[in-house]
Amino acid sequence: MKIVIIGAGEIGYDLASLLSKEKHDVIVLDRNKDALDKVTENLDVLCHEGNATSAKDLVDAGVKDADITIAVTSIDEVNMIASMLSKRLGTNMVIARIRNDELSRPNSPLKPTDLGIDVMIHPELSAAQEIVQLIKRSTATDVINLADNKMQIIGLRLEKNSQLVGKTVSEYARMFPDITFRVVAIARRGLTIIPSGTVRLQALDQVFVLAQTESIPEVVKTTGKIETEISTIMIAGGTPVGEMVARLLCDQEKSWTIKLIEPDYDTAVQLAQDLKDVLVLNGNPTDPDLLATEGISDTDAFISVTDDEESNIISCLMAKHMDVKKTVALVSKSDYIPLSQTIGLDAAINKKSAASNEIHRYVRRGRVISVTALQGIKAEVIELQAAPKSKVVKKPIQQINFPKGCVIGGIQHNGSVEIATGQSQIKANDRVIVFCLPEAVEKITTLFQ
Repeated sequence: MKIVIIGAGEIGYDLASLLSKEKHDVIVLDRNKDALDKVTENLDVLCHEGNATSAKDLVDAGVKDADITIAVTSIDEVNMIASMLSKRLGTNMVIARIRNDELSRPNSPLKPTDLGIDVMIHPELSAAQEIVQLIKRSTATDVINLADNKMQIIGLRLEKNSQLVGKTVSEYARMFPDITFRVVAIARRGLTIIPSGTVRLQALDQVFVLAQTESIPEVVKTTGKIETEISTIMIAGGTPVGEMVARLLCDQEKSWTIKLIEPDYDTAVQLAQDLKDVLVLNGNPTDPDLLATEGISDTDAFISVTDDEESNIISCLMAKHMDVKKTVALVSKSDYIPLSQTIGLDAAINKKSAASNEIHRYVRRGRVISVTALQGIKAEVIELQAAPKSKVVKKPIQQINFPKGCVIGGIQHNGSVEIATGQSQIKANDRVIVFCLPEAVEKITTLFQ
């Protein structure tokens, strides 16, 4: 597939790296020569220096015969113009990063399609939604909704005193026969394990478990953790992500007490006017005296989403030191995610992965319903639809020769869901949840076609 990426920033670079590894023909367009030099030096993709709002430069970059054009510059208006021009020039599909919510409002005079945009992504909103999910599941390092929210993957870190340490995955399942769940991935000291039943769990393992959504609280208890009640929340940073987290929390049925700390005075004043149910404070969220004065030791959850990821990590570590139950940090470097978990943070969120997950869903079309990367490990969750004549239907899962590095987690059939076992059978058009390492993605998607 030929893909043109407009914008060589963090998200553009990340996407180019990911898509080139999947053997797509990728061309990156940007006016910044230094950014393009970085792409050229590190990735196997073509680069074109030019203006995203110039029809000539877009033609030179190849948008006329591109299967997909992805506009992910840091400026919404540039992405809009580039999308409109690309669509007029002949691109089959246009995906654009638009952070302003003007186009998504019900009463908006313009629709995304009016600007040639087939798919509009909003990394900041996706990150905010992930953070809210983590707050609702207080013990989790990760929460992923699947199968129309009927199933969830939850990431749990095993403490040294957990009863599961030293047990095999099969023994873990036998210990709790009344709960249906499946361990689908383990992160261990930088390694990613797609486990068989003989793999033994170790202290500080980050275990990813799939279960029906209503069973998740019972799964949490199996690890020795207890879901704690969160009622008071402090947000560090009035960034777009911070504002969206506050808005989403205020829209929930549950009523939280929320404080938001923003260092810029004018921004703090504006947020105070916009967020009527949030106490907005003007101050430095990395100042321990300010945090102590504002009662951080009595806060249940601390969320740091400033534009400085090092400050986010430091602020969360201070909060953890002050006995805050749940800490979540926003980081831009994906390499920081496994590091943050080893130094004691509860969870880390990455905007780039949120954008990549959304875009991947449309790049891998056909039988692919969704693609989600698991934070901090090299594994992906893919929802696939089984074609009527594919090799996976009408036989028990244990008789199918799946590629190494993948495991079938769950099956959705006619609206009902089940955790997959060796005896489970996949029927035509069933939605199947698969966990796999990146190198197995192409083989597993082919198997379902």
